Amino acid sequence: MKRVAVVILNWNGKKLMEEFLPSVVAYSPEWAEIIVADNASSDGSLEMLEKRFPSVGIIRLDRNYGFAEGYNRALREINTEYCVLLNSDVEVTPHWIEIPIQTMDADPSVACVQPKIRAQRNKDYFEYAGAAGGYLDKYGYPFCRGRVLHVVEKDEGQYDTTAEILWATGACLFIRTAVYKEAGGLDAGFFAHQEEIDLCWRLRSRGYRLLCTPQSVVYHVGGATLNAENPRKTFLNFRNSLLMLYKNSLEKDLKQVMLVRFWLDYIAAAKFALEGHFANAKAIYEARKAFRQLKPSYAPKRKINLEKQVLGNIPELRRESLILSFYLKGKKTFKALMKR
Repeated sequence: MKRVAVVILNWNGKKLMEEFLPSVVAYSPEWAEIIVADNASSDGSLEMLEKRFPSVGIIRLDRNYGFAEGYNRALREINTEYCVLLNSDVEVTPHWIEIPIQTMDADPSVACVQPKIRAQRNKDYFEYAGAAGGYLDKYGYPFCRGRVLHVVEKDEGQYDTTAEILWATGACLFIRTAVYKEAGGLDAGFFAHQEEIDLCWRLRSRGYRLLCTPQSVVYHVGGATLNAENPRKTFLNFRNSLLMLYKNSLEKDLKQVMLVRFWLDYIAAAKFALEGHFANAKAIYEARKAFRQLKPSYAPKRKINLEKQVLGNIPELRRESLILSFYLKGKKTFKALMKR
């Protein structure tokens, strides 16, 4: 019987799957099934899968639901004990599944696990989106063991210990299927970007543990959907970060957090404008406008999250501003940030 479903969400990613799916098929144990959930691709993805990878299951979605709702709809059809949300641009290595699953088997309080993630195009370095496990400051700025803002470290074994984390990257996210469904899955309103951080924050607040097991290693291309300078990505990141903060921040923190974010966001917009990236500056303004419009509809979600919180203070949620520590104090690595 299959214990794990490796679910790859695809939208017109034929070339990526041709390059990376062979490693997933080769290095996945027989008790894991591989499924592609397709967001109504038009590039011949499904025809390629049926011809080259007949053992891979297919869930056909009727349109492009984005990352969040695409996974929600796919996982409704899956009942394995565990699921792996895996990007189509990820190359896996031997035993990439076994180690995280053994970790989760050993402790029912562990809801999510991620492997160590290196850059597929520069394999000596960590990958931006997940590195060796994710954290957050209370103003919504994510960072990782191995990546702080734009500074990505070379992997020299400095983060080779299993660690408690706040969020596991959606590039390769191991999660208990029942927990995913009970928590409501990814927030479909996000469409894409930061939805996995929001889900993980919810789970951590409810007392679950999240880990990085660096003995499992995968390589992620990253930026294969939208590059870093894309205004659409800027809009989604800023809007979704604000929604996430509103949903999950403690009542005693919310007012101050939102005030600080107001200034940080407009400083970021000014920086974009001074650098000539006017579309990105405008995207931040539009993101804040969209957040204000959506905020009333998110009040019920915030109420539910606060009611289900059992951790008042999350150890992996940094109380100090990441921006101030990085730019004013020169703390540009994870170890520097954590040093007292």
